[in-house]
Amino acid sequence: MIKHIKQNRCRIILTTGIILQLITFASCKKFVEVDPPVNAITSTTAYASNTSAAAVMSGVYFAMMNSGSGISDGSGSLSELEGCAADELTNYLTGFPVWEPFYQNVLTSSASDPSGAFWTEIYNQIHVVNTVIEGVAKSSGITPAMKRQLDGEAKFIRAFYHFYGANIYGDIPIVTTTDYQTNNVIKRSPRAQVYQQIIQDLKDAQSELSKDFVDAGGNPTTERIRPNRGAAQALLARVYLYDADLNNNVIGFANAKAEADSVISNTTYSLLTDLNTVFLKNSGEAIWQLSPDPSSGLNTADATYFILTGPPSTVALSNNVVNAFEINDKRFSNWVGVYQQGATTTYYYPYKYKVYNYGDPISEYTMVFRLAEQYLIRAEAEANGAGQGLNAAIADMNVIRTRAGLPNYSGSIDKTAVLEAILHERQVELFTEWGHRWFDLIRTGNINSVMGSPGNVCQSKGGTWAAYKAFAPIPLSEIQVNSNLTQNLGYK
Repeated sequence: MIKHIKQNRCRIILTTGIILQLITFASCKKFVEVDPPVNAITSTTAYASNTSAAAVMSGVYFAMMNSGSGISDGSGSLSELEGCAADELTNYLTGFPVWEPFYQNVLTSSASDPSGAFWTEIYNQIHVVNTVIEGVAKSSGITPAMKRQLDGEAKFIRAFYHFYGANIYGDIPIVTTTDYQTNNVIKRSPRAQVYQQIIQDLKDAQSELSKDFVDAGGNPTTERIRPNRGAAQALLARVYLYDADLNNNVIGFANAKAEADSVISNTTYSLLTDLNTVFLKNSGEAIWQLSPDPSSGLNTADATYFILTGPPSTVALSNNVVNAFEINDKRFSNWVGVYQQGATTTYYYPYKYKVYNYGDPISEYTMVFRLAEQYLIRAEAEANGAGQGLNAAIADMNVIRTRAGLPNYSGSIDKTAVLEAILHERQVELFTEWGHRWFDLIRTGNINSVMGSPGNVCQSKGGTWAAYKAFAPIPLSEIQVNSNLTQNLGYK
């Protein structure tokens, strides 16, 4: 049986008693088709007070975890679909129009192609946070402290969605206004330029966000579900690393190391020795998490979609992932589940999230950023010449290996070997989290060797690899209404 397949991505968001019709465009219109919003809450109501303004941002986080969203949750998420596109998951649901195009790497620009849903979510959410940025700036009813917090959160989310847009589609439009006349004729910008906008937004967010965790009212809390300064630093470290990969920029690697340093040195965050506690709500390793939609009855959609209670009807872990783990790696014994069918058939599945049943008490939140990635970002930056270089990179990598119960790295101390080892650590540490593996293969230049010859992962999944498939197609419906948008090479 197909579990909880998402059919409709248009949602009306309910937050703190206010119905926020954040995306109210007919037929779930996409970003370039947006007409002047006629049903959105006006600035005089949504931004009249701290409470109402904070509710708009709460609606953004709610939408990210709502079952119709896409990027964040379960079926149709980056974790699942980019896991299918890469070498992480095996698809057992043939003929299904969501997973199979990703799995066989046969995306198209047609209206029915599942990759278009990411575009819709990205630009709908960017539109919402742009209304926050503009509304907060004009408001006379919000306190200065709340203005800073909300502007920081909105710019962080704008950077977050532009980051994923740039890594799913390549060159994308940079949207920083709610002016529909501007947005409906906007052109794509080079990925390097998109990164610069992201970096600026994150610098602004870093200066405005609280260093502590706060709730919707700006009060200190133990909940890690609204981004704080550490979240901005964590994403900035990642963006600097990606930008440095794109431009072979030594300064970028140094900047990535500096931001990762800031997160790692912050005693708010800690690597947990018990791997089964890493993905719990308010985990000490969590830099930013998303709390579940209370109406869903779930802790995380990932647990519901990934955990096998019988032979797989959708997806399971691929042999590429299973065979990547070293003997005695605690990540395998703690984060990989096993379903045994008879005496000879074994299936493996992601088991980072363990609470499967509807109605179970909430003990797990969806992890967005966590500390282990920052060690691996810093290691990669160091291996590329930042800081103390290769020895420091190996030391950071060994922190992660030690936590996994593995001996220290014993390979060659040269740049190529160390970078390959870091990529391997990322594969077994971050598997089925937010499309990391797919994006890592692209940015490190390994996508063609893994997906095509000599790896031929794509062929083993029933597809044929071509280099242009690293990026998803721009939805044809967007190009048809905006002649300034161009298609990625290789797609019709």
